[in-house]
Amino acid sequence: MFIRKRKNRTGTVTVVVVDKSNGKFKEIKTIGVSSDPSEIDELYLRGKKWILSQQGIYDMFEEHKRQEEEKKVTDYLLSNIENILLNGTQLILNHVFNKIGFNKIEDIILKHLVISRICQPRSKVATVDYLKSYFDEDIELHKIYRYLDKLHDGQKEIVQQISVEHTKMILGGTIGLVFYDVTTLYFETDQADELRKTGYSKDGKHSCPQIVLGLLVSMGGYPLAYSINEGNKYEGHTMLPVVEDFVNKFDLNDFVIVADSGLMNKDNIVLLEEKKYKYIIGARIKNENKTITNWILSIEKQDGQFYEYQKSEASRLIVGYCEKRAKKDRHNREKGIKRLEKEFKNGFITKDKVNKRGYNKFLEIQDSIKVSINHDKIREDECWDGLKGYITNTSLSANKVYKEYSELWQIERAFRITKGTLELRPMFHFTKKRIEAHVCICFIAYKVYKELERILKTNGIKLSVDKVLDIAKTITTLKIRLPLSNETMTKTMILTQNHKYIEKLFDDDFWKSC
Repeated sequence: MFIRKRKNRTGTVTVVVVDKSNGKFKEIKTIGVSSDPSEIDELYLRGKKWILSQQGIYDMFEEHKRQEEEKKVTDYLLSNIENILLNGTQLILNHVFNKIGFNKIEDIILKHLVISRICQPRSKVATVDYLKSYFDEDIELHKIYRYLDKLHDGQKEIVQQISVEHTKMILGGTIGLVFYDVTTLYFETDQADELRKTGYSKDGKHSCPQIVLGLLVSMGGYPLAYSINEGNKYEGHTMLPVVEDFVNKFDLNDFVIVADSGLMNKDNIVLLEEKKYKYIIGARIKNENKTITNWILSIEKQDGQFYEYQKSEASRLIVGYCEKRAKKDRHNREKGIKRLEKEFKNGFITKDKVNKRGYNKFLEIQDSIKVSINHDKIREDECWDGLKGYITNTSLSANKVYKEYSELWQIERAFRITKGTLELRPMFHFTKKRIEAHVCICFIAYKVYKELERILKTNGIKLSVDKVLDIAKTITTLKIRLPLSNETMTKTMILTQNHKYIEKLFDDDFWKSC
């Protein structure tokens, strides 16, 4: 191949690449046309370079020159990096926070506290350092404390309103089932006050002051409302005030309250029926009157079979038998008896063992400290293996009642996540306002956590929330300041294969469509 300058009738010159094959000449590429001698020379050089590139031969000098220029540009950019942010989690959670509608509360501190609670739950002092180190957000500690008071005084109701409206939207416009349960949160202190009081602790910290937290969630485990009560308040007395307040605020009329047997007492049942609320509550079948217990023990035990007893004009007792539950009941009892036998080999047992839950059930105490196992009680207990009861005033079938009650695991999971992943406790606050504000932040954080979980599932991202956030924590954003224009360029670095799994979560168009 060679370069030919072909003169045209118009006085211009066309520079072309010509190839000679089998004695024939063929123009294979036109480089350009010009009448300017200097331009023609430039076209000629370009043609020569093109031929070399086709032959795999490069101008080593030109290549070296380009490499040097590339290094200079790269060095220039690197020397002007203003910051490197470990903000992958923040970029994702900002979208979720806004999508739910919490950005209607126009206070950036709330968003920072919620996102920090999900990514790196720490004390408020440590959160200030975390925000600065990872997200380059400079929030002063006294402003956070001031905001906690503001959150308690005026924004808790707005938070619950936003959560309920969003939950109704994703559930198709209606709430349907409402699940209620309580947990306890203890404090590492010996000083009790009007809110923090000693009581029955679900964490086994009976000597520590605590509060009782009631939580209302929908089908799917989406949080709706919560309440904070004194630490010594009976959990059965916490449900009705929360439900009634919730119903009045959001004008609900078509829903079913689901709660476990710990919240079942005669007063609650009477009040629920007086308010015409539909309910499904776990029954304490062993505590029923003799007529009902005789009926329960007389039913035929068939796996998956349900039986009904009309307790009153409004309510039914539904009792079901499950072979899997029966095996579990037997296993737990046998395990407890073995521990008992081991503890009192010599016929005596210490007081702390007598008081352990599950131990004193089968003990026959003699002469204050001498004990023996009562085998009659064991045989009586065996009769209840596999039986579970539910009380309801709905018209739902027994099987449907069982299925809806079984969804109570959603609220149990909510407590596990808030107390575990989000570290609802330990609480580094001691005033009522600050405690309630801290619980509110954890409530919002759990709502954001659940919404991200839903988004991952509906968009086919087969990773847990925790896994996604773990990956996102390794994603960085570069901030580069350009000295001449004084502009800042940002680039989120999606580099590894793990990053690719969640790449779409960093695309603004994804959030517009999901």
